[in-house]
Amino acid sequence: MGNILDKFSLKGKVAWITGASYGLGLAYALAYAEAGAKVVFNDINEDLVNRGLEEYKKAGVEVYGAVCDVTNEEQVTKFVADVKEKVGSIDILVNNAGIIKRIPMTEMTVDQWNQVINVDLTGPFICSKAVLPDMIAKGSGKIINACSMMSELGRETVSAYAAAKGGLKMLTKNICSEYGQYNIQCNAIGPGYIATPQTAPLREKQPDGSMHPFDRFIRSKTPAQRWGKTEDLMGLAVFLASEASDFINGQVVYIDGGILAYIGQDPNNLDESKFADVD
Repeated sequence: MGNILDKFSLKGKVAWITGASYGLGLAYALAYAEAGAKVVFNDINEDLVNRGLEEYKKAGVEVYGAVCDVTNEEQVTKFVADVKEKVGSIDILVNNAGIIKRIPMTEMTVDQWNQVINVDLTGPFICSKAVLPDMIAKGSGKIINACSMMSELGRETVSAYAAAKGGLKMLTKNICSEYGQYNIQCNAIGPGYIATPQTAPLREKQPDGSMHPFDRFIRSKTPAQRWGKTEDLMGLAVFLASEASDFINGQVVYIDGGILAYIGQDPNNLDESKFADVD
């Protein structure tokens, strides 16, 4: 059988993480690089790509990065061809790029709806379609989609996002159904509420020293009583990209501290003295 840890190695694999200039995409990419993969990424404009290249340089990781809009099939096809020529054919695809618009449904325009659906659902379809032929030819491949708790739950002001993430859950299952016979696994990661610079304002203390109401709300709904850290996602990302997960297919794995398993408690009963600082 060999060393079990060898099954988690990504040595020699080419991993494409979409929208990986910062945030969770960057975290996945750095984890893959540490596991031995060659990392490639794209983003929607030159400024974001340059931002990403600088972050990888600081981390001491060599990457290939280029501008590519995941909703533009022509650009995606060219990006995949360029990667194949310069780095190698793609073994791992993480459909990470995504957007959210927090707008009440009755106020959301069709254009705003379409933009979210195009990036969060059509983009993963286009990117997956572009890498599948080479994966089929090699007889192996990993596609990992960025789902969300909104793949299971609704919430006010996120109708387009929830619809897209629910659709992405079913696209995950369908890619598994169509291409599992070629030893291609398609699974998804469903993050809960993660402590990032973007969510920092929601965790700031109020002028009177009290907790931010949303921070209190999230902790009351989470058995772990804390926000997630980017590090909490890295292990699963590597696992789903590795040989260790070869018989796992069509699944969405939620890293949410238990939110989806829990009805929650009264936010006013929280014992703040037990809270861990995740920032």
